[in-house]
Amino acid sequence: MEDTYLLDMPTVKKKILAGGTGPMPHFPSGTKVVFHFQTLLDDFERTVIDDSRLAKRPAEIFVGKMFKMEVWESLLTSMRVGEVAEFWCDAVHTGLYPIVSKGMRLIAQGKDPLDGQRHMCGLGNMFHYHSTGYPELDELMRTPQPLIFIMELLQVGDPMSYQRESWLMEKDEKMRTVPLLHFQGNSLVKMKRYEEAASKYKEAVLLLKVVQSREMPGDIDYINLGRMVIPLELNYCQCMLELEQYYEVIEHASELLGKHKDCVKAYYKRAKAHAAVWNEKEARRDYNMVLNLDLTLAGLVHRELRELSDRMKEKYWEEKEQYWQKLDSSPRGREVEETSEAEAEEEEEEVEEGGGDKGEECGSMKNDAGEDGRRGLESASVAVKDEGEDGRKGRACQGGEGRRQLPYEREPLRRSLGKFREAMEYVDFLQYKLVDQKGEDWQSLEKVRLPLTLNLSGCLLELHQYQQVVELNTKLLKKHRGNFKAVYQRARAHSALCNEDQARNDYLKLERLDPKFQPVVRRELKKLGETLRLRHGQQKK
Repeated sequence: MEDTYLLDMPTVKKKILAGGTGPMPHFPSGTKVVFHFQTLLDDFERTVIDDSRLAKRPAEIFVGKMFKMEVWESLLTSMRVGEVAEFWCDAVHTGLYPIVSKGMRLIAQGKDPLDGQRHMCGLGNMFHYHSTGYPELDELMRTPQPLIFIMELLQVGDPMSYQRESWLMEKDEKMRTVPLLHFQGNSLVKMKRYEEAASKYKEAVLLLKVVQSREMPGDIDYINLGRMVIPLELNYCQCMLELEQYYEVIEHASELLGKHKDCVKAYYKRAKAHAAVWNEKEARRDYNMVLNLDLTLAGLVHRELRELSDRMKEKYWEEKEQYWQKLDSSPRGREVEETSEAEAEEEEEEVEEGGGDKGEECGSMKNDAGEDGRRGLESASVAVKDEGEDGRKGRACQGGEGRRQLPYEREPLRRSLGKFREAMEYVDFLQYKLVDQKGEDWQSLEKVRLPLTLNLSGCLLELHQYQQVVELNTKLLKKHRGNFKAVYQRARAHSALCNEDQARNDYLKLERLDPKFQPVVRRELKKLGETLRLRHGQQKK
């Protein structure tokens, strides 16, 4: 057939290669057009640039929806179904073809055509990256030229014959679709198909936000559309809670509360999400906001807070157990355990070697009934033979009250001491090397450090390392003022070291912290007075 010019486009030539069937289709706005195309250079070889048949998938466009290659709409709307035609297009129509071609190639590869692009026009992205990624398309960008398109029209779909996406809908159609999506979402929730329901709610929210974006902020229509979003957002958050997508709930609830600060349900759902991801502080804050906004929910809030406290305690003990497991499997933990066992064996050998001498010494003392006081002092001196300076001082201060711990009694304490020190080192490493000092993890590790320090101090106290107990608890009380256990352990250590003033101050502080502890304080002070009198008597002798 001869070339023919399109009536309204003198820069386009059309040649029909194969006639179509049926009457000329009608192409209202939104019509879906399915076609195959082939792009050729207008040179002697007629070099093929693109061919949709190689992708084994035809191309689709929607009439009147601002496709980048506007000329293609004119070409396709001049064809019948089944028609194959060749179009020669001048360079004025093909300037954006490299961008369109790149997007179609990415779609054929299963990739997002917008992936990696910045928020700017298509040409702006080309200038930013200086290349489309395809040499033949880069050449077309540098030197725009006429192109030949061979098109085959496969199908013309009625605008209402397919599931229309939001960008294809007009405002009235979007507003009619929102209640339908809301109803479908509610039905899916009743069937416990939460993922599908969430997609329905999300689609409805997007439609409303698109319509709202075209209204004047502060206008009555803008405000009403914002109110219509609230139940849909809350339903979406509930579906995400059921699907355990807690951070998604926090994000959407926070966005909703940024616009509607008195939404009780949004605070409640965000509180449950915070509690699920162990954000205790944020969860309590949101539960308190629920209580302030609606006092009728007091019972529900108190129950949730109790459950949160129980879960946080359970998490604390689980983390503590995990730390112990890590320490047990670490090389340093095994080294401390082996060292403790070796020391225990050495002590047992010393006891066996010196057992006869000690028996003879005790037998000679029993012959003299008038030497009971001296016998107590000598027994005390034997008891502190293998202890450090702090232990000797404490034993001498206590006189004959304390007895020497046998090796089999001290071994568990030493092993526990090694474990606690290893745990402290591990917490130090996490806090000062891996964790932000202003973050929540720092505070969690600080909560773990407190019981570890108290347990370490308790082991040192049983091993008569009193000066270390004093130093450890003094350091602890700088961060945790008024900690009852720390004050009590330091008071016992001062008492063992015969630091009378410091011991009395700590015991009186215990009485102020807990008046119910007064009988124990009086008993400890009485014991301290007896120890000091015994010490003065020993010094005079």
